[in-house]
Amino acid sequence: MWVLFGLLAVALVVSSLPFLWMILTSFKTDRQILGQPDILLPLQWTAIQYHNVITEIPFFRFLLNSFIFAGGVTILSLFFDAAAGYAFAKLPFPGRDVMFYAVLITLMIPFQVVMVPLYLLIYHLHSLDTFWGLILPRMTNAFGIYFMRQFFLSLPNELLDAGRIDGLNEIGIYRRIAVPMTTSALATLGVFHFMYNWNDFLWPLLITTSRDMRPLPVGLALFTGEHVQEHGPIVAGAVLSIIPILVFFLFAQKTFMRGIALTGLKG
Repeated sequence: MWVLFGLLAVALVVSSLPFLWMILTSFKTDRQILGQPDILLPLQWTAIQYHNVITEIPFFRFLLNSFIFAGGVTILSLFFDAAAGYAFAKLPFPGRDVMFYAVLITLMIPFQVVMVPLYLLIYHLHSLDTFWGLILPRMTNAFGIYFMRQFFLSLPNELLDAGRIDGLNEIGIYRRIAVPMTTSALATLGVFHFMYNWNDFLWPLLITTSRDMRPLPVGLALFTGEHVQEHGPIVAGAVLSIIPILVFFLFAQKTFMRGIALTGLKG
């Protein structure tokens, strides 16, 4: 037992050390960050890096852009992923299995392969440098559809049949019976979507051209120049950027854990 606890403690230290280093580095001076990076604790505690990241770039504008981008994608993805997952799990229609396998195949395609076609699509829709252009390609994805399908498969068909006997149509069954029973799965998927899009760098960098449209990860790149990289503000900005994700996860923690435990009970 003690050996197990010891191994868990070592794993905890190893996994949390990068975050601890990041937080402590954000309170160091530029001189220590560049000259003594191997010393974990700040020799002189200072909040100048946080002051710089807030004053040197439009930090709160970038933060708002990230909320709009990640939040918009999360809300729309939950709507479409749940609807598609329910259809693949509970509605018999011609070609259902073939279409589902086609959706799964897209999981094997790297984003870099479809990046240029997506850019051209957004360009022809005249949606470059807009929130609509950022959100449109992320409105649904194969992982979310598969995730919700696995949860809907675990719902007893007898519940849905009872709704049909009571006179509900398929939309009513989905809205009044199926969706209320999937709150844990929706919360879990919502955490995944929000975290992924909040931290996304490549797609917003490709689509946004003006400074006022950049989300936070792309905005922090302003501290990286051709010849100079301001490590302190970047680290401080990274610390500030994880706070919304942490708060979001803490609020959804119970339903998130329940969704992880219940999803995928039936293949």
